[in-house]
Amino acid sequence: MKGIILAGGRGTRLNPLTLSLSKQLLPVYDKPMVYYPLSMLMLAGVREILVISTPEAMPAFQALLGDGRQWGLEFSYKIQDEPRGLADAFIVGREFVGGKPVCLILGDNIFFGHGLGEQLKAAAGLERGAVVFAYEVKDPERYGVVEFDKDMRAVNIEEKPARPRSHYAVPGIYFYDGKVSEIAAAMKPSARGELEITDLNREYLKRRELRVEIIGRGVAWLDAGTHESLLQAANFVQAVQDRQGLMIACPEEIAYHQGYIGRDDLVRLAKNAPNAYGEYLRRIAEE
Repeated sequence: MKGIILAGGRGTRLNPLTLSLSKQLLPVYDKPMVYYPLSMLMLAGVREILVISTPEAMPAFQALLGDGRQWGLEFSYKIQDEPRGLADAFIVGREFVGGKPVCLILGDNIFFGHGLGEQLKAAAGLERGAVVFAYEVKDPERYGVVEFDKDMRAVNIEEKPARPRSHYAVPGIYFYDGKVSEIAAAMKPSARGELEITDLNREYLKRRELRVEIIGRGVAWLDAGTHESLLQAANFVQAVQDRQGLMIACPEEIAYHQGYIGRDDLVRLAKNAPNAYGEYLRRIAEE
């Protein structure tokens, strides 16, 4: 399976922080925001990754991530010159997808919790249809919302409904089969002129090819798209890391444990960070 990180948009809700810097490059405690969705793709076993961003931000992403070889990955880059909706990622990245299964993750979504890696790996094994997740929230009207029947089978998905039919929101990570670019290209823009991911999911649901899996209470999902949520995410990461002594979303560590890089590679990467981050990598290499 391939992966797409959608890191476009103007990040206007975070102005003035984002007037000269992409939202997904802002720090979330001790790492750039983009490291968090990247780590989810890595935990799912995805190694070929396309980063989609704006013309202004793209050079910074390329400088930060490079070609991916330092982590045993392969990065490609594509420009989305205007925000045209989340589903537009599959049109922009059509050549990259190449008719293969693909996972799309939003660049400002942060996930953490026990068992999440196994759940992602299972979803990444799909060959037909789509897999999305449902996460219980107190303010579902802000999200795409899944409606279930009495047997907890998904029967509908609505985008930001005024009267939500459940408290289950769809977080920003989605798995699709190789038909997704073709389906997205046939979609019509919504009233706000965008190709909505909810409409794409609804199309798979109509074809009876959408599986919705519930994420349990032991997993945290954070959307770092506002000043308040960005601070909350940073505080959350700091609290967990300080308590456990383990890092959240450390690409070097994940690459090492996944077997993408060796011990010598990890030690070399540690030398690039003469601080607590590098000390952590050296400790992982010595264990």
